[in-house]
Amino acid sequence: MAVAAPDDDLTALERLRELLEAGDDAGLRVFLEEISHGSDLADLLEALDEDDRLRVLQVLAPEDPALAAEALAEMEPEEHPEESLAALHPDDIAAVVAELSDDDAADMIGELDPEDRDRVLAALPHEDAGDIRDLMRYDEESAGGIMTTELVVVPMDATAAQAIDEVRRQAQEVENFHGVVFVVDADEVLLGTVSLQSLVTADPRVHVRELVVEPEAAVLAETDQEEVGRVLSRYNLTIVPVVDSHGRLLGGVTFDDVIDVIEAETTEDILKFGGVSGEEELRGGWLEAVKSRLPWLLVNLCTAAAGATVVLLFEPTIARLTYLAVLMPVVAGLGGNSGTQALAVTIRRLSLSRESTEQRWGVVGKEFLVGLGNGLVIGLIVSILATVVEGEPRVGLVVMLAMWMNLTVGSFAGAFVPIVLERLKVDPAVASSIFVTAFTDMCGFFLLLGLATRFLL
Repeated sequence: MAVAAPDDDLTALERLRELLEAGDDAGLRVFLEEISHGSDLADLLEALDEDDRLRVLQVLAPEDPALAAEALAEMEPEEHPEESLAALHPDDIAAVVAELSDDDAADMIGELDPEDRDRVLAALPHEDAGDIRDLMRYDEESAGGIMTTELVVVPMDATAAQAIDEVRRQAQEVENFHGVVFVVDADEVLLGTVSLQSLVTADPRVHVRELVVEPEAAVLAETDQEEVGRVLSRYNLTIVPVVDSHGRLLGGVTFDDVIDVIEAETTEDILKFGGVSGEEELRGGWLEAVKSRLPWLLVNLCTAAAGATVVLLFEPTIARLTYLAVLMPVVAGLGGNSGTQALAVTIRRLSLSRESTEQRWGVVGKEFLVGLGNGLVIGLIVSILATVVEGEPRVGLVVMLAMWMNLTVGSFAGAFVPIVLERLKVDPAVASSIFVTAFTDMCGFFLLLGLATRFLL
């Protein structure tokens, strides 16, 4: 049973700080022994400054390198756990890295400056350092960059009895054994998997090649991490094998690594959708946030100016029909909301599915019809209110037409723009909202003011 932290998080943090201020290393060791999970310790470390964080790890690493490794692995990347690792004594570095999964170790060490990276790798056994260097060769957002090489693998020529002995031996060395046993030939080419149940129930003299089942899916080392996540989800796998172009088994990506990937990618998409650079750290300082967001605000300033230009063209109409100033933001705002709804659905659909061009353009048709329906209902409601307030049926007609048409335009643009941007190799999550909002604002102003000029003056 996992305990979140000694007492509650706030009390634990206060107690930890008191021990650090008092320089009570013995009390600190006792405190750390009460923490049962690395995630709980990671939360506490993230709340400390760098010096206190390092002191905790210096006390913990010689006593419990496994907990130290788990805490560093669970820390948010923007907290730079690799810097704390690099600041430890070389013996402690080796002990902590030995407890890390090879993919976590590669990710962490890969974030260091070349000088610190070489120093950390020099503290490791030669074989471990070589494995980590091999993993660091892959792009960090590819299957190779997130895979682990710690797999249970048996040769196809082994008997069931020999395979069971091999599984027992290798499982002691693998940090997380998910019960999947991979089978390879003499050239390390992946043939498939064999279940533990098959090995245990089979005749001990039966060869593994007679029990092997072809893998449901495999990915290349260069496959994007998002695609790896889709493969795992599609086939309900706990681990997906990673192979090279010749089919040789290189490693595997486990579901827990994919969960981290999904969280990171979702965060990045949400930030982009809001016009914020995906490179901005959620816990970063205000200056970095200003540098990240200002360019997008300048782009929005230009698009807003385009909408204002439309209003300026109809200045005489507004001067004579001042109530239009009240209706303008209503028409434009609802059109923008309609576009945002269609945009969210379309971008999510683009990211989750691999549809044909015809199917994707079918989304545009669907959203167009949605806009027609919603626009008609909302337009009728607003037109009735406008007629009652102004006492002029023609005002209600103008508002209904403007609202109906702008909601239709908004829904259409919300589906059309991201599909076009994707075809142009532009990330639709970044740029779509800017164009859709600008388009619905300009259309809303133009439709309302243009129809008012035509029918009310």
